[in-house]
Amino acid sequence: MKLQFYSKQNLEMEQIGKTLILIGIILVIAGLLVYFAGNKLTWLGHLPGDINIVRDNVRIFIPITTMILVSALLSLILYLIRKFF
Repeated sequence: MKLQFYSKQNLEMEQIGKTLILIGIILVIAGLLVYFAGNKLTWLGHLPGDINIVRDNVRIFIPITTMILVSALLSLILYLIRKFF
């Protein structure tokens, strides 16, 4: 009978591996969403509160509202992941 001893380093590496797998799954889902529904997300970046300044040779775009929305959604997703996993 072979006994396996889990050291602190092995447990840390397992946790890093699980985290990398989770990040990969999230990236695949985001990629599929953009690939299949990208033309339906054209409103993203044109919300009220997004600043768009266009001059002769300069264009400044500051998507404040869009970034607040994305931040809230990511916070909710990460909260749910931490709660259930």
